[in-house]
Amino acid sequence: MARGNEIIVGLDVGTTKICAVVGEVNPEGLNIIGVGTSPSYGMRGGMVINVDKTVQAIKRAVSDAQFMAGCEIERVHVGIAGTHIKSENSTGVVAIKNREVMPGDIERVMDAAQAIALPHDREILHVIPQEFIVDDQKGIMDPLGMSGVRLEVRVHIVTVASTALRNIEKCCEKAGLYVESFSLESLASSKAVLYPDEKELGVAVIDMGGGTTDIAIFSRGSVRHTAVIGLGGNNITSDISVGLRTSLDEAERIKRAYGNALASRIDKSADIRVGSVSGHHMKKVDPQLLGRIIEARVDEILTIVDWELTRSGYGDQLHAGIVLTGGVALLPGIRELAETIFELPVRIGFPYAFGGLQDTIKNPMFSTAAGLIMSAISDSEYSEKIFSRRSVESEGWLGRIWQKLKTWLNEL
Repeated sequence: MARGNEIIVGLDVGTTKICAVVGEVNPEGLNIIGVGTSPSYGMRGGMVINVDKTVQAIKRAVSDAQFMAGCEIERVHVGIAGTHIKSENSTGVVAIKNREVMPGDIERVMDAAQAIALPHDREILHVIPQEFIVDDQKGIMDPLGMSGVRLEVRVHIVTVASTALRNIEKCCEKAGLYVESFSLESLASSKAVLYPDEKELGVAVIDMGGGTTDIAIFSRGSVRHTAVIGLGGNNITSDISVGLRTSLDEAERIKRAYGNALASRIDKSADIRVGSVSGHHMKKVDPQLLGRIIEARVDEILTIVDWELTRSGYGDQLHAGIVLTGGVALLPGIRELAETIFELPVRIGFPYAFGGLQDTIKNPMFSTAAGLIMSAISDSEYSEKIFSRRSVESEGWLGRIWQKLKTWLNEL
């Protein structure tokens, strides 16, 4: 690479678009130095349905991003979504061997928490600690070095279909890219759009993409619930296409040009014309009909999300409200409709904690790709701090001697 600072690339492989964002880590912070997007024709509902089309779309997006960034992209962090994703909360308990929590104790309790029954065609994507409990002391985020006899952890586990993961990985490899990590898209988006206070108070991130709507609920600083709903912006476009008897391309065009989530806000005098399915002639569309079609589908999606929030058991703990992000969040009127359905404050979330091309990515459609960069950085730091497999287990008098020696070497 041409640059001396570390380069991290987030790749959002979505149903309607492929988005690559290049971040440069330097002593001053994280700068966005390249962005590339490409229409996606080989994905549906977060899953690959055509390998060749997906590979070509990835190549186009990555090519644009690396041209803007002025560096060669070889490694990426990829977001994953789809209705095949499942999640659950689990608990693990172990005895603390030397009455002081060591890295080995944390590894053992995490292993105990993720010992769940999994079908042969599924695998674990994330094991996210919610809190540690040392004896009867709850709410601990980093128990390393604490004294006690019993260590417990509560975690959130995300599992995925192995074939879905392998297909996306195969597409990236055929595009000449090495996948460094996979992340659930809703969790990646939350890294880019949420403020720390919101995670503490309780907040739900709703990432509305083309094929799916992803949900992540945070409370007391940790993720508590995740879910994926198989409805998104493509369903709105499809409804317009059927209702107005026009092609999907024409339906997408008028949705972007005239669409509003509130039918009452569409300009009744607007001269909306669309081509027929065959494309042979143009016809005039009633703006109110367009508004009713869009509002009905958006209302349905948000209502299903509201049911999921209630089902999670955390619906009454969202004191910071709702954050909408993703491409559908750009639809005018959606924030007001969401506030009516959820009866909570709603804001539109976009990446904010970046330098460089911040004006370019200050858009909900870039939330996942930008969040993947932040996720790669924070996960690396967390692994080094607590869950490093390379660390020597500090047990017994030999372990204590090693710790003192290591401390002395670090000071030197």
